This record gives sequence, structure tokens and C-alpha cells, in this order.
Amino acid sequence: MLHEVVTQECREAPVKVTGVQYDSRRVRQGDLFVAMRGGSADGNLYVDSAIAQGASAVITDSREIYSRLRREHPGAGSALVEHGRRALAEASAAVLGHPEKHLALSGVTGTNGKTTTAFLLEAMLRSVGRASVLIGTIETHVAGEVRESPHTTPESRDVLELFSDGARAGASEAVMEMSSHALEQERVWGLPVETAIFTNLTQDHLDYHGTMEQYFAAKAKLFEGVGTPPPRVAVLNIDDPYGERLAKTIERSQVIRYGLSPQAEFRAENIAMRAGETRFRMLTPLGEADVRSPLTGRVNVYNLLAASAAAWARGLTLQQIVGAAETGAQVPGRFEVVPSDSDITVVVDYAHTDDALRNLIGLARELVHERGGRVITLFGCGGDRDRTKRPRMGRVAGEGSDLVVLTSDNPRSESPAGIIAETLAGVKDTTAECIVEEDRAKAISLAIRKARPEDIVLIAGKGHEKVQILKNGPVPFDDLAVAAGVLKEIG
Repeated sequence: MLHEVVTQECREAPVKVTGVQYDSRRVRQGDLFVAMRGGSADGNLYVDSAIAQGASAVITDSREIYSRLRREHPGAGSALVEHGRRALAEASAAVLGHPEKHLALSGVTGTNGKTTTAFLLEAMLRSVGRASVLIGTIETHVAGEVRESPHTTPESRDVLELFSDGARAGASEAVMEMSSHALEQERVWGLPVETAIFTNLTQDHLDYHGTMEQYFAAKAKLFEGVGTPPPRVAVLNIDDPYGERLAKTIERSQVIRYGLSPQAEFRAENIAMRAGETRFRMLTPLGEADVRSPLTGRVNVYNLLAASAAAWARGLTLQQIVGAAETGAQVPGRFEVVPSDSDITVVVDYAHTDDALRNLIGLARELVHERGGRVITLFGCGGDRDRTKRPRMGRVAGEGSDLVVLTSDNPRSESPAGIIAETLAGVKDTTAECIVEEDRAKAISLAIRKARPEDIVLIAGKGHEKVQILKNGPVPFDDLAVAAGVLKEIG
């Protein structure tokens, strides 16, 4: 369809399009450039640059730019569209030969647990010989090849290129984290979702969405279909009030509920856990089975249930699901124990919301309870993000921890001291001891050196990230590496 639109607008003859780009810096000879308004930039400002670099056609969502293209670049194909991102998705799919039709797509959305659930589901599919494309926060997998992930959910053009690479490499499945931003901005437009998973919803990203209702509405788009029919199967956390709401409104998808509630089709009983191991009895429509996983904590019980329900929807047997859960690998930056010969336990985790931090500290408290140890929590809050969660995170840390070490996270354009002051207000509402150290490396060293063998040190907020984003840009920083260095130094 978009091929036709572009050629209709050509002054002389149809224009051949060999690729699609939305970033003018990536344009090559013969590409179609899609100029669209974005959240922080307007691609229409770079139309001339794209044509200078060889773009043979331009799709724009600006009437002014379209008129100027017709006047000043009559040799280039041009089209005016109402929705730039939809046009990007449709043009990319057409030029790449519709790779989305060759992969069964599972989409995961929610505030917390998306990454682990996606990793687990991909591992379960891989265990039965199915190659997948995995797209998410930590990294991207293309039929076993690991690539970097610049965004949780990329633009549609980049997603479809990954799908195309995966299909050529023999992939038959795709597993994607779908953020609320991506759903709202229609970065996943036109992707037919086979199985949609909802993990939970807690306050986050209100700097973008404004209210919890708008945040929920963005997540709910996955279950309505973004330019496609609704998913065939909806896997919902029934213990979460928003998951329960979804379950009552979904009409055109098969609903599979998971959780600890008796109403859940996939539920867990007799949960037992320690560092590096979680066991529970899983009750399913296929029967019951004992599950053992190297992942730690109640939150991972939910992640395992979600992945198991989705794997069942994708045709796996109970035996296959349980076998894959037992061999599931550690997800980088998710309750990741820092390897060391030291007798001090240090954990790196991505927890960057008050709910995630509460779950993390609660798990640590359970693990140290029997031996009478303390929980030492180091964290900071990100700059240029939802400021309302800062005092809440401070309060959560203080309520659950024996010692709080407050430091800098990714301050971006904000003052680290200002962010810390807003977070400290919440800690001061509690009785926890608190130490402030703005320098994150020094803070990590301080927290570990304060620990005794029976304690757990939690380094929260950045998880798998390998950079710290400062006012002048990113600098290399790895919580795990810094913590390992301190442990090695103290012996």
C-alpha cells in the first residue's frame, strides 16, 4: 500500500525504494526516509539532509514539509500521512517482506518483571528447539546471537529488521518487552501479538503519562491490538488489581490467569526460598508439578508463573516447562549475587521503583531473618524522571532496611544533590540509619565495608547497566564490577 502511495506522488516515474530509515544519519542511496514528529525531536527538520544523502523518497507527517518537497525536490517520491509512526511501521514491513508474519510474537508489559519473564519464556522455547528473537531492556537475541539493546522497545523499523534477521536465521518465535511509552507512541504498530503477558502495574513514568489511569491505558493497548486484532491469548497476573481489571474487560482473547489466588489457572503453593534457589508447587490446567529454579524470591515465583503460562499457550508440555525452569540462567542485574570469595553477600538489582525496591528489601529480609543479619540498602533516584517517587523510595528503603546508603543513580541533567535531598525526605520519615555519599563508587565501597558476614548488601537501581548518565553524557560504570573490586580488596 505504501509503495503505491509513494509512487503515486512521484512527478515523473515510480521510485524504487531499497530500504527505510527514520534517522537521516543512517540514510543510504535509494532509501525511503520517514520524517515524523517524535517526543524529543522532529524528523521533518532533517528532510533536506536525508535527500542529500541519497533518499529516493520521503514520507512526512507535516503538510508544510510535503508542499516544500513537491516544489523543491520534484524528483523524489513524496507522501503526506497523518500518523508518521504508523507509516514507518507499514513501510518497513513492506520493504522487508513482512517478517512479522513468520514469527509467533509474545509481548510482555508491566512495571516490573518484564525482563525476567521475557528471558524465562525465551529459555523455555529454546529448550524445545525453537529459535527466537528476544528484544528487551538488557540485550537482544537473534536466534542465539546476542546484540546490544539501546532501548527496551525500539522503533518499528528496527524491530522488523531484527525479525527479518531472525527469520533468515531460522527463528520461529519472538519475545518482546513492550514498554508503556512504546505502546502509547505506536512503536509496535502492526505487530500481530500471539500471546500478551501483563506482569503488574505500580507507580512509575508519571512524568510522561500524567496519571495512573493513563499509564494503565497505555499498557492496556497491548491487549486491544495496536493496529492488529487482539492477541490470541492474554496471560494476566490476577493478584494485581490492574491485572484483575484487564481480566474483566478482555473479550476477544483467551485469558489465562496466574498468581497465588485460587482463581488463577497457573498458581503456586508451598513456596520455599533461599539465596540462589526457589521451590514451589505449581498447579496448572495440565496438572501439578514441583518447580525448582535458581532464581531467588517471591517476585520470581510470579515471573516463573507468567512465563510458564505463556509457554503453555505456545504449546509446551508441563514436563518441558518445569525442566526449562530448573535450568533457567541468571538474568543480568536481577537479584544478581556478586561473585566473591568473601563471606559478605552483595546483590545487584535493577529495582528503580518503590514497589520493586520494597520487594527486593522484603526478599533480603527473609533471607537474613534466620541468621539475624542486617539489610543494607544502597540506592539513588534517576534524574529527569518521575520526581514524585523519590520520597516514596526513600521511605520504602528506610522502612525495610537497617542501614540506607543514599547516592547518585543516573542524574542526567539534574543536580545529584537535589535528587538526593528529595529522596532523603522520605528516609527521614523512618528510623533507619542513613549515610549520604553522592559518589556512587565511594558509596558502594562504604556500604560493603559496613557489612558483617551475616548481612546482605543491596545495590539497587542500575542493575545490568554499564554506564552512569551524567549531565555531560554517559560514563562507564558497572555496579557489579565496582562491588566485586571492593570485595576482592577487603578479602
